[in-house]
Amino acid sequence: MPRQPDEFAIHLLLEGGAREEVRFLTLKDFQTWYSGVVVPKHDSQEFVNVPIKTIQGEYMVVRPSAIIAIRVEPIFNSSVERF
Repeated sequence: MPRQPDEFAIHLLLEGGAREEVRFLTLKDFQTWYSGVVVPKHDSQEFVNVPIKTIQGEYMVVRPSAIIAIRVEPIFNSSVERF
């Protein structure tokens, strides 16, 4: 039986080389946000909210047209980190 990730780290690569990471509890949460907020305004210069549910009191806004790439990384809390 495959393991289920505890959350997903979403890495946003932005114009100019900036990188941001936000986390979603489920892949469905990310897909809902992406298809409902980013895709309809993919070429817009207006800011859209990026939900940061894991950090209390902080928020982030981004221009959808500035998103160059997105990487989705499953996070397993039971995994051993190796450096």
